[in-house]
This record gives sequence, structure tokens and C-alpha cells, in this order.
Amino acid sequence: MKRLIRYARTILKTSFDNIRNERLKENLLQAVPFWVGSIITGIIAVLYAQIFALGEHTLHKILNWHLWMIFIIAPTGFVLSWWLVKKYAPFAKGSGIPQVMASVELANPKDNHLIHRLLSFRIIIIKILSSFVLVSSGGAIGREGPTIQIAGSVFRKVYEFLPEWWPKISKKNMILTGAAAGLSAAFNTPLGGIVFAVEELSKTHINYFKTALFTAVIIAGLTAQSLAGSYLYLAYPKTNDVTLWIMFPIIFTSGICGILSSQLSVAMLKINRLKKKLKTDFSNIIFLIICGLIIATIAYFINRDILGSGKDIIERVLFSDNKTEAWYVPILRMLGPALAFTSGGAGGIFAPALSTGASIGSVFAGVMKLTDNETNVLILAGMVAFLTGITRAPFTSAILVLEMTDRHSLIFHLILAGMMSSIFSVLVSRHSLYEVLKINFINDIKK
Repeated sequence: MKRLIRYARTILKTSFDNIRNERLKENLLQAVPFWVGSIITGIIAVLYAQIFALGEHTLHKILNWHLWMIFIIAPTGFVLSWWLVKKYAPFAKGSGIPQVMASVELANPKDNHLIHRLLSFRIIIIKILSSFVLVSSGGAIGREGPTIQIAGSVFRKVYEFLPEWWPKISKKNMILTGAAAGLSAAFNTPLGGIVFAVEELSKTHINYFKTALFTAVIIAGLTAQSLAGSYLYLAYPKTNDVTLWIMFPIIFTSGICGILSSQLSVAMLKINRLKKKLKTDFSNIIFLIICGLIIATIAYFINRDILGSGKDIIERVLFSDNKTEAWYVPILRMLGPALAFTSGGAGGIFAPALSTGASIGSVFAGVMKLTDNETNVLILAGMVAFLTGITRAPFTSAILVLEMTDRHSLIFHLILAGMMSSIFSVLVSRHSLYEVLKINFINDIKK
């Protein structure tokens, strides 16, 4: 009897070990595509960041040499950026985040075949080329949204290369994880990538793909760090010795940012609808030339702050003694993205939104006669608030700015800014810019 019991135990243990080994093998095989996609994403994100920075640097170098050249560069670049997208990858236009959101929604047996038009190798190439041309010509765009679409395309291609015998992986989870890895690599903000995937993109409970998501953002971020070095997007602004009184300026400024950013979204959607009425390429080219000339005129006669992503504005108001922007700078920072984002070329709005919020915070800090450290807090709150008004993702916006600056003591201030902006932005429009554009992309791709 004892022998029989020992034999039964041996059989059960062997069976259990085999099952455990099979599960471990399957889990490892399922993880490998996410790891590969994350490494590739990190490499491409760093290369893209360098290309994008080269475009901005080249533009400023040319304009420092002869400012009048903006009248040639801006119209030409706007047209060329639009033409590259229209000719080679129509769904590479704009930010890229709505395209990823649309891809997640289309990741079902009925619509799976449509995703390749939103996420592909061609999208990666045209996204980089078009946004480089647009930022080099003075377009007020960022690279973060495009990085998310690029990452989604990388993960989709990795998924397509998996052999038939590979353990089953959800394409939706693959795309979601790619988007999170892209944001993590673009801003060096792994927590922001995770929160973005959950708050902005996911309609699936995080338990279904949390391990893949966490490892992907870590690997993509570490890959980017190994190539570009460990860095903060905005390093260590001074915010110490600030009293609770600052909460009142934060509430006021965040409400204003929420209203203005939501109004900017509505304006950009109206411009998009107007552009759709332009049936011929000639009429589109005329429209883009006019947009380019408006940008050039403002840059030449008023202020060059209308050009580019606006990161130099953020760094100036946070880290120099010149903390107060002129009252019209926020207007320029809204007008620039409105014209560039709707041009039909590739380019994101994350960085322009952050710079617009920073300029609004700076202006109101000057009006309220705040100290330098209080000004920095209001600038960071403005960044969170304006980005929230565009994305309607207050926690993502707060975590992004928190990680960019390493100011963990401001977590409550930044969440308050995001929440107040979210409340006030609804007064202008119930839906976010990305949500409306996602619906438009789905409708266009199904035609």
C-alpha cells in the first residue's frame, strides 16, 4: 500500500512538473514578441528624436543666418509634408494617437484586415519624413504622438511575423502595449506609458496584459536610455518652499487652460472639416501656402516662438530668470499647432500642448506676482492642464509631467490641475480631439 502511495505521488509530481514547465515555456514564448518589439521601439524612438531635433536645429540655424528665408521655407515645407503623406501613406497624417486608438477598436475578426493601413512599415517611414519636413519648416508639432504610432506599427509587424505554431497572442494587447512602449521611449516616462495605455487606449481590463505592458515599457525605456543616456525631459525645476496658497492660482489657471485647450481642439476639427471641402490638390496647396505664409509673417514681424515644438519656451520659463512670457505668446502657441496639426502632414500635439500650457502659466504667474518657485509650480500645472484639455486624460498628463521633472512633491498639485482642466474643458466640448479623430479615421478606412 505504501509503495502504491509513493508511486502515485511520483506520477502526480512528474505530471505537475511537466505542466508547470509547459506553462513556463508558453509564457516565455508569449513574452518574446513584446520584448523584441520594445527593443526595436526604443532604438527607433531615439533615432527619431535625433532626426526631429536636427530639423529644429537646422531651421533655427537658417533663420539666424537670414530670417527672411522663413517665407520660402514655411510654405514649401507645409506643402511637401502634406504631399508625402497624401502620396504614400494617407493615414500617417497628424498625431498618430487617433490611428492607434482606431487600430485597437478594429482589432477584431471582422475588421482585422484594415489595421495594416493604420500601422505599417510604410507608416513608420512617412511619419518620420513628413514630420521632419514639417518641423524643419516651422511647424508647431511634436514627435511624441508620431512615436506612439510608429511603436504600434513595430509591434504589429512583430505580431505578423509570428509563425503559426507560436502561442496565441492578442493583437489588440500587442498594439496597446506598443503604444505604451512608444510613449515611454519618447518621454522617458515608463509610468506615463502605463497610465496612458490604461486611461486613454484600453477598453480591456489591465489584468489581461499587465505583465506584457509593464515589461514592454521598461525594456523600451531602458533601450532608449542605453542609447541616449539617462535623462529627464525637463530636469529638476525648483519648486521648494511653496505654500498651500498656490492651490488657488492652480485652480484658476487650470480652468482657463481647460477651456482654451478644448476650444483649440474644436477649432482644429473645424479646420479639418473645411479642408475636406477642398476637393482638388491645387486648392489644398493654396491653403497650405497661406498657412505657411501666416506662420512666416508672424515669425518675421512678431515673434519666432510660434515655430517648432516649443520645448525651448518651457526650458526658458522654468530654468532662466526670464520667467514671464508676453501675453500674446499663448495665442501664438495655439495658432501654430492649429495650422500645423491640420496641414495634413505628420506631427503630434503633445509637446506643443505642453509649451502652450507653460506659457499660460507663465503669463498668469507674472500677473499674480508669484515668486520664482511658485511660478515654476504654476507653469507645470499649466502644462498638465492644457494637455489634459486636449487628451481628456488627466492622470496621464499629471504622471508625464511628474516623471519629466522628477518633482514628486507636486503630485497633488498636478493631479488637481488635471482634474480642474478636465471639468472645465467639458464646458466647451464633451469629446476629446483624439476621440473625434479616431471616429473619423474608422469611418474613412471603412469606406
